[in-house]
Amino acid sequence: MSHERERRQVKKLFTFLFITSRGGQTRIRIVKSLLNGALNANQLSTLLSLDYKTVQHHLDVLQQNMIVTKEGRDYGALYRPSKTFMAYLDVFLELVSDPKLSKTTKKEP
Repeated sequence: MSHERERRQVKKLFTFLFITSRGGQTRIRIVKSLLNGALNANQLSTLLSLDYKTVQHHLDVLQQNMIVTKEGRDYGALYRPSKTFMAYLDVFLELVSDPKLSKTTKKEP
């Protein structure tokens, strides 16, 4: 797959995960927090003032889509951005800073 085609596919995935799907704003907040260093779900929950199960759900979605990696098991497992995600960090930052796209983000309850 060509580099440009791969970038388009990544942008499409990121747009879905962070912009158009419900929960996108929460996932943006989680990823931005993890860019500052690895955290576990409880630390993220406290830092972002979110329910633990909500954070856990979004971490599962991000992990399934290779945005974050999990180190360790169970309660104290640490999450950090994946190497794949970091290779496309510029795409993420471009998307989340685009005011036209942020207006289309679904509002969360």
